[in-house]
Amino acid sequence: MTCTTKLHLTVDAQYCSPYAMSVYVALQEKQLPFTLSTLNLDSGANHAPAYALSSLTARVPALQHGDFVLSESSAITEYLEELFPGPALYPQSAQARGRARQIQAWLRSDLLPLREERDTLVVFYRPVAHPLSDAAQRAAHKLLRVAEQILPPGSDTLFGEWSIVDVDLALMLNRLRLNGDPMPQRLADYAALQWQRPSVQAWLGLSRPALS
Repeated sequence: MTCTTKLHLTVDAQYCSPYAMSVYVALQEKQLPFTLSTLNLDSGANHAPAYALSSLTARVPALQHGDFVLSESSAITEYLEELFPGPALYPQSAQARGRARQIQAWLRSDLLPLREERDTLVVFYRPVAHPLSDAAQRAAHKLLRVAEQILPPGSDTLFGEWSIVDVDLALMLNRLRLNGDPMPQRLADYAALQWQRPSVQAWLGLSRPALS
């Protein structure tokens, strides 16, 4: 398979998946041409036999590269990084890459109460009025503690230059920022700055269906 083989990305119909966004941004940053299609997750379209078979995990996003289909967003962005030249998605040193992958894995596996009570509809559609539960407050505190610890003072990026993990972390922080929940100003500024990146703006500019 060559690097010129066509790429096709499948994402959710509402363009609300943080993991689909991560891959979309990665493709934009790598300046790779790709086609895009959506699946209605609410109707279970991702469990249709053909998609479930090709994607293996029956989840979005899924990237098709020729006859090869890969799902799970961090696996996709690492695949793109290994295969395609151009702007880097991950930091260069082994230790920084290891930390980047740690943060990616953590954001995808932890903080469930916060992800449930400040879902990505808050980020891409509208805020909610209800306060965070005790469990979600603890998750938010953990998120802010870790973000404060890993974002160097005075820096706009986690690792001295932009990486895909900056977008992943900013999205999680924006669950709080865009809902008006309290957070340290420097983290709010960091998340807001990441949101202005052209690749992120391209995702934000996609036409989303109205909520029912």
